[in-house]
Amino acid sequence: MFKQARLMFIYTETSLHAGSGTSLGVIDLPIQREKYTDYPVLQASGIKGAVRDWFETNRVNEKQKIDLVFGPDTIGGGGEAFTGAATFTDARLLLFPVRSLKGVFAFATSCFALNRLMRDLSMAKIPANWNVPLEPRGNQLLGIQGSNLAEDGKIVLEEYAFDFVENNDLINIAAWISNSGIPGGTEYGFWREKVKKDLVILPEDAFKDFVKLSTEVQTRIKIDNETKTVASGALFSEEALPPDTLLYSAVMANDPFKHGKPEDLKDVKAVMNFICQLNGNRAQFGGDTTIGKGIVNIKFIDGGQK
Repeated sequence: MFKQARLMFIYTETSLHAGSGTSLGVIDLPIQREKYTDYPVLQASGIKGAVRDWFETNRVNEKQKIDLVFGPDTIGGGGEAFTGAATFTDARLLLFPVRSLKGVFAFATSCFALNRLMRDLSMAKIPANWNVPLEPRGNQLLGIQGSNLAEDGKIVLEEYAFDFVENNDLINIAAWISNSGIPGGTEYGFWREKVKKDLVILPEDAFKDFVKLSTEVQTRIKIDNETKTVASGALFSEEALPPDTLLYSAVMANDPFKHGKPEDLKDVKAVMNFICQLNGNRAQFGGDTTIGKGIVNIKFIDGGQK
């Protein structure tokens, strides 16, 4: 078991394509999704690889520490094999941006997503000063008094109208997410304030429909240099998470498993401090690196000792 845990919040600044391979469906290149909820997800192996890549790019003189934290690169049979000290879970969806008739967009979530977050906070020994309300009934939607989205008791998301019901539990939830989940830079002041007003809880089925049907689907092509037309077989569609999506992954750590450790990386606390150098920085997750996809901002919140 792990000795220390933190949550790593992942806020998308550009569209993020974490692909699941080719598909026989309408979308040629769909994103990764959970089997039983259909929620978008970032698989742990991709997160670990992206975080390691950030360290290899930005901490080029610390290869020994990188190997101790993430495990050695033994592809091709070279090098000594041992387990890295860090563990990452799949990144789960917390907030999904949905287009609104008023107020541009809503930060949407569900009681299921919030209850799962509460469970993961408990696992990481992170306190939360809020409670998850009961799921909204029928065509109702839970929101915050003074929301920028509501008019005449209604909120219209995409082409669907919901009855707006004020709920005081959301005030504490939104304040906690604003403080703990949204990045802390001054450039994020607008978004930290927006989530305090424009957080909504949707019925489970409605939230599932939005996260399944309201992702970005982009058509990609390759141009033949000679004919200046689309190259044969080079037209395809690609799905992506939209900007302003918020996900989180649990990051767990143990003491390094290998002898001969550097003096400043001898225990679990040092391992977690090393990983948290990523806090407040931008990284690139998923594919399409050279066309600006997958730029995210990372924020850690502390956990406890096991």
